[in-house]
Amino acid sequence: MANYQNATNVITDELTATLSNINDNEVEQLLEEIEKADKVFFVGVGRVLLSLKSIAKRLAHLGVNTYVVGQTTEPAITENDLLIVGSGSGETAFPLIIAQKAKQYGASVAHIGSNPNSSMSEYADVSVRIPASSKIDTPEEVHSVQPMKSLFEQTLLLLGDTLALMMVKERDIEIESLWEYHANLE
Repeated sequence: MANYQNATNVITDELTATLSNINDNEVEQLLEEIEKADKVFFVGVGRVLLSLKSIAKRLAHLGVNTYVVGQTTEPAITENDLLIVGSGSGETAFPLIIAQKAKQYGASVAHIGSNPNSSMSEYADVSVRIPASSKIDTPEEVHSVQPMKSLFEQTLLLLGDTLALMMVKERDIEIESLWEYHANLE
């Protein structure tokens, strides 16, 4: 039978290895794009989309105007906006179509994925590589024993929380003041 402590140690070790190998400059470029955008849109599919929704919510708590592509109240994207695409392989059809459309409207596109040589690189102004196992395994990726591509999705979520913490520090935000942005119809 599997041991809980052993399993959590494996997961946290994989996360540490992956997060430690993300390029600082790429993250700082993404943060600059977020800061200068009027609106930040997010697109992905499956569990990646769930991680992106969490990032959108967290950035909204920091006062960033965030939208998930397809949500009922999604406004038009413009040349003053940023689309953040989450796709490990960078080959997922729906995000590729949306990135192409965003570029047609002059928006900036950021890709967070595992494959820097993907089709998404044609549209991305900024890329952040998460070196976790993806559909296209390469030797420099952190290989995971977890099912499917859990490591990518987990790292994506933690990357979003890292961006939020960087923004809090950069803006010198009082944590208690963030409650004004938290949902209050609960």
